[in-house]
Amino acid sequence: MLDRPVDRARDQGWVYGLPPGISSEQWPLDPVTGFPLMHGFTLLLPEDYRVHGADIVAVSFFATAPDHNDGGAPDDPEIREAVMARPSHPRLSRMSDILDYEYAALLLTRAEYEGPFATPPAPLALATAERPRWLDVGSASAFFEAAALYARKMFAIPPRTDLGETRAIAMSPRASDPNAGKGPQDEHVRKNPPTGYQSYFYFVGGVPSADNYRMHDWAKDHAPNHLGGTMRPSQAEPEMSPFYVEFEEYFGGYNFGGGNAQLDFKDMKFDWACG
Repeated sequence: MLDRPVDRARDQGWVYGLPPGISSEQWPLDPVTGFPLMHGFTLLLPEDYRVHGADIVAVSFFATAPDHNDGGAPDDPEIREAVMARPSHPRLSRMSDILDYEYAALLLTRAEYEGPFATPPAPLALATAERPRWLDVGSASAFFEAAALYARKMFAIPPRTDLGETRAIAMSPRASDPNAGKGPQDEHVRKNPPTGYQSYFYFVGGVPSADNYRMHDWAKDHAPNHLGGTMRPSQAEPEMSPFYVEFEEYFGGYNFGGGNAQLDFKDMKFDWACG
C-alpha cells in the first residue's frame, strides 16, 4: 500500500475508496445488518493469477464494517432473506467467518475494472443497526480514526474524509520464494495431499522452543501483503489454492483482532485470525 491515492493508469489497484464498474444495485449488502458491505480493496491480477479466464482481470473485496464487527453476528432472518433476494453481480461470491460476519468478492472484467467508481446503495429499510462510519467519511478516514498507533503509521498523512479516498497498490516480485505456485498447508492438520509447501520457520534440532525458533533466510524480506507464495498467518495456515492474497488490517480497514486475513480468489475461501 503506497502513501498516495491511486493513479488508475499505472497502479495495480487501490485500497479503501469505492469499487469500479458496477451499478449500485450490484454492490453487495450485508445480510447481517442490511447496510452495504465496505469495499476493502480492488486488485488488478497479474496474468499468471487470472485463473478465471483471461477476461477476468481483477477482484474487489468487501467486508463487514469494523464498527459492525464485534463479538459475533446477530441473526435477523428477515434482513438476510431480503438481502439474498436482491439481484446480484453475476460473479459475486459470498463468504462468512467463524463469527458469522459476512464478506464478499467480485471478479471483474477489464471493462468493469476500468469503469467509473460505484455509488454505495441505500441500506435496506429493515436495517436497524447503527450507520457504519465509513458511509459518512470514507473507509480510509474511518479506519484511521479508530486505528491503533502502529496502524496509523501506515499513512504518511491522514486520509481525507471522502468516500472516494484511496491508497494505491504497487506490486513487485518476491526475489526468492520456494512456495510460489504451491497451495499453503499446515503439515500437522492438512486434509489434502501434500503440495510441497514449506513453513517459513523451523526449530533447531526439531525441538520446539522459543530459543530454537529460526526463520528461513528466504522469508526474511517478504512483504506482509502479497499474492500467493509463503503465507504468514497470525495462527495456523488455512489450506488454500496457490491463488490467494494475504493482507493486514490496514489493507482495507478491518477488525481482525490485530491479525491478518487470506482470500483464496480461485476457490473463493476466506479466513482470518487475530494476532
